[in-house]
Amino acid sequence: MKKKRISDIVNIIEKLLPNESSNFTDEIKENIKQAIQDHLHNLDIVTREEFDIQKEVLLKTRLKIEELEKKIKAN
Repeated sequence: MKKKRISDIVNIIEKLLPNESSNFTDEIKENIKQAIQDHLHNLDIVTREEFDIQKEVLLKTRLKIEELEKKIKAN
């Protein structure tokens, strides 16, 4: 997840908090941001770029398998 999206989530949560001292709010904001980043890091997720690369590799592999199947059937 991009840092901007994490910051957007933190900003939404911050708006829900009471307007106490800014130090308190900043500390909560950092703790929430860190908690979200830690949680996302523990998930087995990949970036869109990694997903697209693996998708392309899978497509090429599938095409090669289909070619090999055709050769086997032809023999």
